[in-house]
Amino acid sequence: MSKNILIVDDDLSIAEILEFNLKSEGYDVETAVSAEEALSKNLKKFHLILLDVMMGGMSGFKMAEKMREDGISTPVIFLTAKDTENDMLTGFSVGGDDYIAKPFSIKEVIARVRAVLKRTEKQDKTDSSENKLVYGNFVIDFNMKELSIDDKKIPLTKTEFELLSLLAQHPDELLSRERIISKLWTDTPYVTERTVDVHITRMRKKLGNYASVISNKIGYGYRFDINEL
Repeated sequence: MSKNILIVDDDLSIAEILEFNLKSEGYDVETAVSAEEALSKNLKKFHLILLDVMMGGMSGFKMAEKMREDGISTPVIFLTAKDTENDMLTGFSVGGDDYIAKPFSIKEVIARVRAVLKRTEKQDKTDSSENKLVYGNFVIDFNMKELSIDDKKIPLTKTEFELLSLLAQHPDELLSRERIISKLWTDTPYVTERTVDVHITRMRKKLGNYASVISNKIGYGYRFDINEL
């Protein structure tokens, strides 16, 4: 099945180049010239969104943040002329899955698109026999890719769900940042240990009173502490 990709960029020349080349790779592509236009679409039908950061009106970061608040977990690759580490971490902190600095080569974009889609497919094909992990009112449903706490669904991005699942499937085992990166970001070698920390911090906020279930040991890594449930 062909993958649906949405390009959100107010630079029409860049959008047209991306659209042409992604269609040449066999993807179904739509475009939007603003975050506002993009948000008017059914974003859940897309498998991936290429999102410019600096646009007139709502920024790409703000759009991604609103998507995640609305429970839309569609993967996002940010496109931006800002390429500092802090900008990259900001992108991850609002729920981005990858980050490409302009100017970029089309080959790089296509490679990143393939990597994110491959990682997403891998998660979507989680063995159904795994079913659920249930710790009282804390339920991780691997089939539905959902976390429920006290019967309330917690909106996690795909990366956040993968990270939580990885930790939860190794209860009380300390996982180093290097091991986490090797498991979740195999195709994105530039990811740093700080990226892991950003995702952990964002996820803990969503866990609310259960944030302490993810503990860390300075200099070693993170673990899923079932004693906190």
